[in-house]
Amino acid sequence: MRKIILVLFFTFSAFTAALAQRFAYVDSDYILKHMPEYASSQKQLAALSESWQKDVDGRFQEIERLYKAYQADQVLMTPEQRKRREAEIVEKEKTAKDYQRQIFGPEGELSKKSNALIKPIQDRVSKAVQAVAESENLDMVFDKNSEVIMLYASPRYNKSDEVITRLGLKPGVLAK
Repeated sequence: MRKIILVLFFTFSAFTAALAQRFAYVDSDYILKHMPEYASSQKQLAALSESWQKDVDGRFQEIERLYKAYQADQVLMTPEQRKRREAEIVEKEKTAKDYQRQIFGPEGELSKKSNALIKPIQDRVSKAVQAVAESENLDMVFDKNSEVIMLYASPRYNKSDEVITRLGLKPGVLAK
């Protein structure tokens, strides 16, 4: 009987401790859409990406032009001239692909620029989330847009508007 009471006591204690944890969630996309500096950085990245893409496209168009010229002149060339032109085209294509990877690859210039522009904004949001969590005595705050799967989330646990207010912005007023 004593063992049963002890087991029930510990089970009940563990259950109440689990219920005592306070949690909330935020919608980071919703928060970021309210931040003018995020909208500005997205526009800046899009313009930069478009500029670099035009440069890459220009390089590949040049290679295409060289290849068509090679095909048109091929019958008039000696085998040595053909090899030289083929090598030139292959080298330009390799250079263009390397440049494309240098700009748009995982460690490329666009990724670095994105990190440089977005990281300070993410840090600011993170500090605001932490401040809201501390002021409301929350144990955990989830991001609705992260890898954590939320099958259901009650709106009463959504603290996105509080984070937006903490950032000095107005909920519902999206940045342009």
